[in-house]
Parts: sequence; C-alpha cells; structure tokens
Amino acid sequence: METEKAEGLGRYLVVFTGALLFWLLLTGSLDSQELLAGLLASAVVAVMAAPRMGILSGIRWSPVLPLQVARYLGVFFLALLRSNFDMARRVLSPALPIRPALVEVKTSLQSDLGRLLLANSITLTPGTLTVDVEGERLLVHWIDASPGTDLESATRAIVSQFETHLREFLE
Repeated sequence: METEKAEGLGRYLVVFTGALLFWLLLTGSLDSQELLAGLLASAVVAVMAAPRMGILSGIRWSPVLPLQVARYLGVFFLALLRSNFDMARRVLSPALPIRPALVEVKTSLQSDLGRLLLANSITLTPGTLTVDVEGERLLVHWIDASPGTDLESATRAIVSQFETHLREFLE
C-alpha cells in the first residue's frame, strides 16, 4: 500500500515538474507573478492528469533516465531528418517508384507507454503511418515496402532503431 502511494506521488511530481518546466520555457521569465501562475497551472494540470498517470508505470526510473531519453530523442531526430530528405527526394523526382503497402511489424515493448511512443515515433516519421496497434503487433502504412516484405525485415527497417533506445528506459 505504501509503495503504491509513493509511486502515485512520484508520478504526480513528474507531471507537476514537467508542466512547470514547460510553463517556464513558454514564459521565459522568473518573475514572481509568472512563477506563482506557473505553480498554480502546473498543480491544476497534475490534478487533472491524475486518473491517467498509470501509463507512466512503464518507465524504468533511474539516475540515467534523462540521458537515455536524450539519446532516444537524438535517434528519433536523425530518423526524422533522414526520412524528410527521402520524402523530399521522392516529391522532387516523380519517376522514383513508390511501393505503398500495409505491413505488420512486431514490438517487444511490453508497456502501454512504450507501444504508444513507438507508434507515435513511426507516425511522426514521414513515409510511415501507424494504422493500428494490437498487442505486440503494429499495422504500419509504409510508402516504400519491397515486394514480399516479411515480418522480420519490416520490423528491422521500421521499428528496430526506435525500439532499441526505448527499451533502455521503458518496459
């Protein structure tokens, strides 16, 4: 019982701190009135988010968590840049063949948060769109799927770069 309360308080503090940092970044000011408004707004956000904080249970809390998240974001932004250049090349070269297909990929991430972040990372990367998530399988619309793409090769091509780094801090 005490452990559940401590975890709940920890999640509340994470949401409160994140909201407060976001507030401070948006306002760019440490004026006392801005700070007080930020504290109040962050408390309201944390209280309103309380029923949904269970999704944070998939995070592996450790002192190196910020570094692991930063490494994942770096990998994500590099993939984002590569896919944007690839899509720009396809748009500027209409003769370049595209082979759109719905492919199924498999994830080893067990937590709802892990699958959510993976699906959103795939969707935010141009050329891929997560259509459905069911259990360990994600249905992805891929703009350039080779004919006869199997589950393992599609998983390697689309998911592996994200999943490797997500697994460092998520279940």
